[in-house]
Amino acid sequence: MTDSAGTPGGSRPAGGPPRPPAGRRRRLLRWAGAGAAAFVLVGSGTGWWLYSKLDGNITADTSAEAELRRYERERPAHLAEGAQNILLIGSDSRAGRENAGYGRDKGTQRSDTTILLHLPADRKSATAVSIPRDLMTDVPSCLTPDGTRTAERFAQFNFAYEWGGAACTIRTVEKLTGVRVDHHMVLDFGGFKKMVDAVGGVEVCLSRPVNDTEAALRLPAGRQLLRGEQALGFVRARHSLGNGSDTERMQRQQQFLGSLVTKVQSNGVLLNPARLYPVLDAATSAVTTDPGLASLRGLYELVRGVRDIPSDQIRFLTVPRRPYPPNPNRDELVEPDAGSLFERLRLDRPVTVAPPAPEPSGAAGRAAASPASPASPASFAEAVRKSVRPESGTASTPTPVPTFTGTTADTAECR
Repeated sequence: MTDSAGTPGGSRPAGGPPRPPAGRRRRLLRWAGAGAAAFVLVGSGTGWWLYSKLDGNITADTSAEAELRRYERERPAHLAEGAQNILLIGSDSRAGRENAGYGRDKGTQRSDTTILLHLPADRKSATAVSIPRDLMTDVPSCLTPDGTRTAERFAQFNFAYEWGGAACTIRTVEKLTGVRVDHHMVLDFGGFKKMVDAVGGVEVCLSRPVNDTEAALRLPAGRQLLRGEQALGFVRARHSLGNGSDTERMQRQQQFLGSLVTKVQSNGVLLNPARLYPVLDAATSAVTTDPGLASLRGLYELVRGVRDIPSDQIRFLTVPRRPYPPNPNRDELVEPDAGSLFERLRLDRPVTVAPPAPEPSGAAGRAAASPASPASPASFAEAVRKSVRPESGTASTPTPVPTFTGTTADTAECR
């Protein structure tokens, strides 16, 4: 049987396009299949290239890993399964083109900022504890860049990074706190600016204008969107903002990090591939990490664990400390407050924070710092007194929970 066009298979619908011959149809199907396969391969190739590029951006700190292995027997044990402690180190190194503009490279570096980030096993909160660079503490014997070893000594905390890099800083933190450090990240000036620019800037609110010639920072009061260079000046400025103390600078750094976390958690960054890739590119190329985090997969697992933490459960505080009597320009720990904080981190127990009280302005600000000021939490005895609530008709009381001076990421938002 043939249709009106003489083609086997019945009549063609009226007004429909003519069907190509069977051989031509097979060729068209083969070409379509080949095109689809090529599209998939190109897409996969592009995805693999992007993954490889991001993965290759990350610098692994193998020397620190080797040094930490050497002292494994001295390091604290893990006491809370599933919890993680990550040491974030801000380096003031002038090495490299992006850092050269901040001073001459003398081959040395110190930790401008050091933060111990605790992630509990349930990943429902996060606690970031700033360690003052001027804190007097025991620094262990460390391997220096020239291959020699320093003697163990009582010294300013940020000397640890200058003498022995990340490994020495980690061992100093572990000796100070008894908390096992699982991972570390080092970020220099250039890397910090890349991160801020990649998220489109970070918003802060200023109660008064800023005019800091040393930090090259001039800003009006009110809501401000800070990009790379301005943001770096904001977190580093010390002498012309507030009372000039390192206490207030750490609070400012914590405020900025809270605002940065809020920005990164927003849908505008995480759910927009066009904005997410620059952030990933900047993040991976900006940090030096231990080998355990030195891969895109390692960083992804870390981010996945914290991306859904509510901003009011991301806490920032500074270790309880006060001026060191022999030298008021240095710090010492306040006990038993510091010990209580470190124990809670070791055992993966909740940390409660309350906003700091205003600090005296001027040069007297630092000298006036006391355990009840923003330099440290309210005294442990006072915290216990306030937290214990006797229950009517019972002899027992709830376990006291200390409250430390600090803030949360949601308080960093401009209202």
